[in-house]
Amino acid sequence: MLAYPHIDPVAIELGPLKIHWYGIMYLIGFAAVWWLGSRRARHTPGWKPEELSDLVFYGALGTILGGRLGYVLFYDLETYLADPLAVFEIWRGGMSFHGGLVGVLVALALYARKHGKRFFQVTDFVAPMVPIGLGAGRLGNFINGELWGRVTDLPWGMIFPDPRAGSAPRHPSQLYEAFLEGLVLFLILWFYSSKPRPTMAVSGLFLVGYGSFRFLVEFTRMPDPQLGFIAFGWLTMGQALSLPMILAGLFLMIWAYRRPTTSSIQAARAASMGARSGRKPGGRRSK
Repeated sequence: MLAYPHIDPVAIELGPLKIHWYGIMYLIGFAAVWWLGSRRARHTPGWKPEELSDLVFYGALGTILGGRLGYVLFYDLETYLADPLAVFEIWRGGMSFHGGLVGVLVALALYARKHGKRFFQVTDFVAPMVPIGLGAGRLGNFINGELWGRVTDLPWGMIFPDPRAGSAPRHPSQLYEAFLEGLVLFLILWFYSSKPRPTMAVSGLFLVGYGSFRFLVEFTRMPDPQLGFIAFGWLTMGQALSLPMILAGLFLMIWAYRRPTTSSIQAARAASMGARSGRKPGGRRSK
């Protein structure tokens, strides 16, 4: 059994001002997106490094608003109806990735419209950088001692400080997610997107990758106590929300590789025009 590293959730305390590690992890995630995006923009046609500040602002707004509202709606609506002001206490945790995803997609759609870009051009550009923020967020969950795993007899089980976790060793599922949804997914997407891919393919791979990793890790993670298992005695809300992501990602990837490319459409149009004018695609009029 590994010892749980007791880290004070408050990183800096200046009188009444308290800066929590959970919030710092979000800042690290946004900073990583800005830094990686600035590098990526230099080698990606249609993007400029100076556009990243606006992009990160839109993404951060969508993440925070969507993530918080998603948690309230998907996981604990009754509690927040009883105490609406608790919605603003984000330093205590309580963010939903799936809600954050919806918020970010809306924000990126607004960004694309403002800057005259296509929606999937923006999501394909952003997707490889997102896992760094996801990994940082899961480390924040670990420091908070929340979202612990199920009881285990594996040698890396930990006893979490929250009395509700009991005295039995549990999976450090937050670290599993930080590794898979953060580091591994980042490496997959970063190397996959390093070569030209059809529009929507990178976005689709992100949805498939995150959805699959999250679905698997949920088997080691305790379901939210206010919900428990929502079906079949094993299905969690996280798994139920991840399944549509996987299906949507597969659809986008299949569509991306099967739909005609711009060059093939132009070739087909040239062939059609040549046929109507009596010319072969090569150029001379047929006899």
